[in-house]
Amino acid sequence: MNVNKKMLALLIVLSLLVGAGGMYGSMALFGNDSKYVQNGEVNDLPKAKTKLNSDEEFAKLQKTYEIISSRYVEDVDRDKLLEGAIQGMVKTLKDPYSVYMDEETASQFSQSLDSSFEGIGAEVSMVDGKVTIVAPFKDSPAEKAGLKPNDQIITIDGKSVEGLDLYKAVLKIRGEKGSIVTLGVKRSGVNDVMPIKVTRDEIPIETVYSDIEEVKGKKIGVLEITSFSEKTGSDFKKQLTELEKQKIDGLVIDVRGNPGGYLEAVDSILRQIIPENKPFVQIEDRKGNKERYVSTLKEKKDYPIVGLIDKGSASASEILAAALQEAGSYDLVGEKSFGKGTVQQSIDLGDGSNIKLTLFKWLTPDGNWIHKKGVKPTYEVKQPEYFYTNPIAIEKKSLEFDMNNEQVKNAQIMLNGLGFQTGREDGYFDEKTQSAVTAFQRANNLPATGKVDAKTAGKMESKVIDSIRDDKNDVQRKTAIELLVK
Repeated sequence: MNVNKKMLALLIVLSLLVGAGGMYGSMALFGNDSKYVQNGEVNDLPKAKTKLNSDEEFAKLQKTYEIISSRYVEDVDRDKLLEGAIQGMVKTLKDPYSVYMDEETASQFSQSLDSSFEGIGAEVSMVDGKVTIVAPFKDSPAEKAGLKPNDQIITIDGKSVEGLDLYKAVLKIRGEKGSIVTLGVKRSGVNDVMPIKVTRDEIPIETVYSDIEEVKGKKIGVLEITSFSEKTGSDFKKQLTELEKQKIDGLVIDVRGNPGGYLEAVDSILRQIIPENKPFVQIEDRKGNKERYVSTLKEKKDYPIVGLIDKGSASASEILAAALQEAGSYDLVGEKSFGKGTVQQSIDLGDGSNIKLTLFKWLTPDGNWIHKKGVKPTYEVKQPEYFYTNPIAIEKKSLEFDMNNEQVKNAQIMLNGLGFQTGREDGYFDEKTQSAVTAFQRANNLPATGKVDAKTAGKMESKVIDSIRDDKNDVQRKTAIELLVK
């Protein structure tokens, strides 16, 4: 059985549309030398030993199908009945990364390959039965709107997503550039569902960004990888070569907020930086057989490397991080990663429908399975508190003196982070908080009311995002660079 190439490509790059498990539900296996995958196609998948025609279990299934089709009190659509049986089998796996798409859903995803990628720019997956943000992409509408890793999407444009599978939910989130989708979001530590409006846009496919920072007379190269797409490996090589021409003294590889993608891309990158003395990843099948992937690089680079990770680093990002740590003996800085240690393959069922099925585990160089555990950094470093604040939802009533709630607490954390001191962060709107709001409003040419209305809240959030994007406030990046210039 061969993979429908167009569908396979689509599912891997879903992260560029909205996400849908493409990042840590990556569909392709490593390299073209895999015994199961060559040139993007599944070859020689293990044959089922069961004789399907004579199995009592399948006779039971067929009998049930015939009884319902012929005797149920109302007419039944036989195709839908069959679709339901398939969906039921997949759901029985209780695996959020194994998904069935009927012909209509698969077709809608396939069509989007023929146009530009438009959406909110966030990777989503199904976690504990909830549609969940894994990570928003850099400079994406999702990031600008304030979506964060582990946000649960409860409603889309006011309608509950309960009962929708992941792909149906994604289709509702996606839409034309310039249109607005309102997501009802549940966030850890926040009691109420927050309405977050996101203006859809075209999502660029550039995935590698390079920079050089001079510290204490040393040149430190920084390579940021935002996702792993088809060209990420070659772009990484090109930009690393340019950095090396400038004689860097150290390298930071930043995969924070990177939800993954093509495993071939991380394979290509690791072959450029991890020496041959140890496998950089292991792929394990259901019987426990392991296939080890080893670089041909003879020696380590002549400069030190540090990796940057956070809880939005998933799948392929975790493969890279674990390889740096265990096979390269390099340090990792940041926060524990997401924890996705399985590999999926997308398989065409022959009629336009599609099943994405978990076929393998991936293991770290030392044989560890990080699924639901994540990769732990060598140096755990958190960003300033205002990096983790929640959007302020102002609907009818502004935040004002003598209020006491979570929204006020968020505003206080933001104001303190921006240099407007409130003296407290407990959610009580006192006189000093009022003074800080007034000072912020004056500094930003807003009416100095001392109340946090929608315009003030929007400006505060905008300023926080600008501050987060400013490298001088990035404590994790600073720590990584300091390690390299010691």
